[in-house]
Amino acid sequence: MEERLSAVLSPYEGRKDALIPMLQKVQEELGYLPEEAMMAIAKFTGTPESHVYGVATFYAQFYFSRRGRNQTKICTGTACHVKGAARVKDAFERELGLACGMTSEDYEHSLETVACVGSCALAPVVVVNDHVHGQVETGKIDKILEQSIKD
Repeated sequence: MEERLSAVLSPYEGRKDALIPMLQKVQEELGYLPEEAMMAIAKFTGTPESHVYGVATFYAQFYFSRRGRNQTKICTGTACHVKGAARVKDAFERELGLACGMTSEDYEHSLETVACVGSCALAPVVVVNDHVHGQVETGKIDKILEQSIKD
């Protein structure tokens, strides 16, 4: 892991002001932010570990445990809530055999709710990997997953 981290962090040499981009790049490379990576970032920047941890935990975009190869995010914002996000969430939980906030044992799938994806006119909205699906109906979840799953 040390080599991978070194390669990701090297463009930021001497840049204490780039903590968030460093965290983003490390997460992009590793899929999450393990403790070892956050300690390496602290050492690399000469920043206290508590500061790195404080920044990383402040933002919802950062994850501290391994996530699935395929990530499903169900919007629960106001428009999606009104249009049936709870039914959609329940259907995805049944289809994937996962509760929201969980990752499958084989690390194929992660399922979570998010506050808003910014596509309120398409409510209810689900994002699977990088594919945005609007006006989601519970009977079409298998097709949504099929279309969006990474090879």
